[in-house]
Amino acid sequence: MQCPRCKNEEEKYFYLGSKGWICRRCIQFKRQLIEENLADKELEDIRDSADEYMLKYPLTPKQKSISEECLKSLIKGKDVFLDAICGAGKTELTLASISYFLKAKKRVGFAVARRQVVLDLYGRLKGIFKQAKVIAVCQGYTDDVVGDLIVCTTHQLYRYPNTFDLLVLDEPDAFPYKGNKVLEGIVKTSCRGRMIYLTATPDQLILNRIKNNELTHLKLYRRPHDCDIAEPKLFIAPLLILFFILLYWIKEHSDKSLLIFVPTIKTTKVLYRLLSCVVNIDMCTSKTENKDEIIQAFRDKKIQCLLATTILERGVTIEGIDVCIFGADHGVFDEASLIQMSGRVGRSFTYPTGDCLFLSTKKSKLVDDCIETCKEVNRLGRM
Repeated sequence: MQCPRCKNEEEKYFYLGSKGWICRRCIQFKRQLIEENLADKELEDIRDSADEYMLKYPLTPKQKSISEECLKSLIKGKDVFLDAICGAGKTELTLASISYFLKAKKRVGFAVARRQVVLDLYGRLKGIFKQAKVIAVCQGYTDDVVGDLIVCTTHQLYRYPNTFDLLVLDEPDAFPYKGNKVLEGIVKTSCRGRMIYLTATPDQLILNRIKNNELTHLKLYRRPHDCDIAEPKLFIAPLLILFFILLYWIKEHSDKSLLIFVPTIKTTKVLYRLLSCVVNIDMCTSKTENKDEIIQAFRDKKIQCLLATTILERGVTIEGIDVCIFGADHGVFDEASLIQMSGRVGRSFTYPTGDCLFLSTKKSKLVDDCIETCKEVNRLGRM
């Protein structure tokens, strides 16, 4: 017996109810009878002009080359892994492929890890594919689930069994997708065609698929503005001293917007109480109810300093910020998350550079590896 949604075959998860067998492993995504036919939900016909798209800036020669190689691989029937540094324009590298599939009246999905990223990406893609019906499907946005290009969280893919001819999966190495067998199964059953994987920090699963020649591996180690990524500065000291270093850093960067990553919600609340006396500050964690409003206020420069947990480590682009990671040696962070957080710096043409500060209470191999990786990426990008 196999669940048609999440591909579960473990007997312990199956339950025989009054109407037939059900899978309890993915029941949170809606009750599904094992023998029930997961028929395609008819989506709207794609308009003839839905594939047209407009960019604010032309692609660089390297971006254009990789974009073309990506599409060629998909046409040949091979999935693609786009290995691009933070801020290199991974989304832009997929646009030609998305356009090609829309023109062929195929179904396209763009799945990301978190709700905030869905809304950010939805706004960008809606402005690029002006003639297409681009929709966001996530918490609070589930009234309309039919469109030409569907941007959604990986959780919402349960709505689209055997639907997408092209599915772009952003940050497959990130929570909540990484290591989640249910979500992995739902992604597989939602895609009936080709896939593009996007991340700057591939996990072992992707690396193994590259080794087995299951994915076309395309690399981009330079941002469109041709500036280096930030190479973090590291300070190691006792916690109290790190706090005063943070205060000094905030004062020295009083003319910039500051994003401070903190490992736990508890520490975030403590720092917020201490820092709110001296700086215009707010905080954003998984428990924050008005995340969208706070992030927008930070974008609009109404808040100078924003404390955040790893909820903002990926996907969200905010212009002109400097970044500090308080407690960079904490066990909640790994090398990938450190790279992603430092990668929030210098992502736009208007603000192509910036500072990143790591504050640690002890020496950490992960922190050292992250800094060395940033230096190596800059070296490769200049070649």
